[in-house]
Amino acid sequence: MDDFLYKIKLLVNDTNLRKKLLFVLASLVIFRFLSNIPIPAAVGSNLESLLQGNNMLGFMNLLTGGGLSAISIMMLGVGPYITSSIIMQLLTVMSAKLKALYHEEGEAGKKKFTQISRKLTIVLALLQGFGLILYLQTQGAITSLSLFEILTNVIIVAAGSVLLMWIGELITEFGIGNGVSLIIFAGIVSGVPAKLSQLSAMFLTKDIPLYLGFVVLAVLIIAGVVIMTEAERPVPVTYAKQIRGQRSTGGVSTYLPLRISQAGVMPIIFALSLLMFPQMVINFLSKTSNESVQLIATKVGAFLNDTLVSSIIYFVLVFAFTFFYTAVTFDPDAVATNLQKNGAFIPGIRPGKSTSEYIAKILTRITLVGAIFLSLVAILPFILQAVLKNPAMALGGTALLIVVSVVIDLVKKIEAQLSMREY
Repeated sequence: MDDFLYKIKLLVNDTNLRKKLLFVLASLVIFRFLSNIPIPAAVGSNLESLLQGNNMLGFMNLLTGGGLSAISIMMLGVGPYITSSIIMQLLTVMSAKLKALYHEEGEAGKKKFTQISRKLTIVLALLQGFGLILYLQTQGAITSLSLFEILTNVIIVAAGSVLLMWIGELITEFGIGNGVSLIIFAGIVSGVPAKLSQLSAMFLTKDIPLYLGFVVLAVLIIAGVVIMTEAERPVPVTYAKQIRGQRSTGGVSTYLPLRISQAGVMPIIFALSLLMFPQMVINFLSKTSNESVQLIATKVGAFLNDTLVSSIIYFVLVFAFTFFYTAVTFDPDAVATNLQKNGAFIPGIRPGKSTSEYIAKILTRITLVGAIFLSLVAILPFILQAVLKNPAMALGGTALLIVVSVVIDLVKKIEAQLSMREY
């Protein structure tokens, strides 16, 4: 407790850190304000009935912090930016030139990579905005629009998404933590009072065991996420003893910490973004005038909306993205090279390629454990939804997982900043 109070005191007294936190808070307040500004097409809209029982729109509304239900200028949220990031990360695996640009050309290369991602975000925002507006119109959620009105609204929501991307990047650069994750976190937390109010209005005495069970399960999920996030596999590292003139350096033993949950919350966010896109296209095609296309889209949509099928797809996506994001963010070859340059080695392992293979082998094993855990926790709400027949459970569990992971990441970054101040 004393250590906690001491860190709070350091946090309050550190002018630089306090400014960063206030900047993050101000940015999130601006985001919440913009999320409640409706677009012109929102006049006469009726989205409540469409959102009820539709997991795809529910997930999208979750990621946009209620921007979709308000049909606001932020109704796309950071979806296009996340999709752009996924595409660019996939391209680094397939293109040696992009991989070199991101990993080997330093800050200049990363700036070029980021610039390409931003341009792709604009294109995706326009396409997704056009598709979403047309889909809402065919569903009768918004009034019928002319071509000019559709294009005007598409430009507005695309501009809102690009503005949100810029706010997220500012938070990452001048604040603390990952800007995109914090924006999603703020959107989820902002909806908590309304959810609690809704639950209190629907409260029945006979449901007390159900609520207590859900609270216990939530506590267990939080504990599990914290344990898995903090868990790491230490790899012993020894620095070779070197004699330079009259001085002797090295000979120190330490360890390389490999986190079990190296990817954090990003696989969940990636999976949700990828899960929404095909369902949106199918829902749009199911309202076309062509009967053959409509029939195929309806059957495919019914198949994907099945709880078992969507759970399996969600599980596979989270599992795959955990490995993918870990492979992108952690390069065993680069770690092995840095160890060799600094005169360090893993006892019993040859420097260079053997060290890289050893680290990759350990990383694959611990990532497998982390991926299975994350995937199981991700689909647990779907299981609850099927058992309890309550669609809100699917959203609530995913939201809880994102919130806990983002809070842990933010706390660790704040502690890192405090440790730097102490030194």
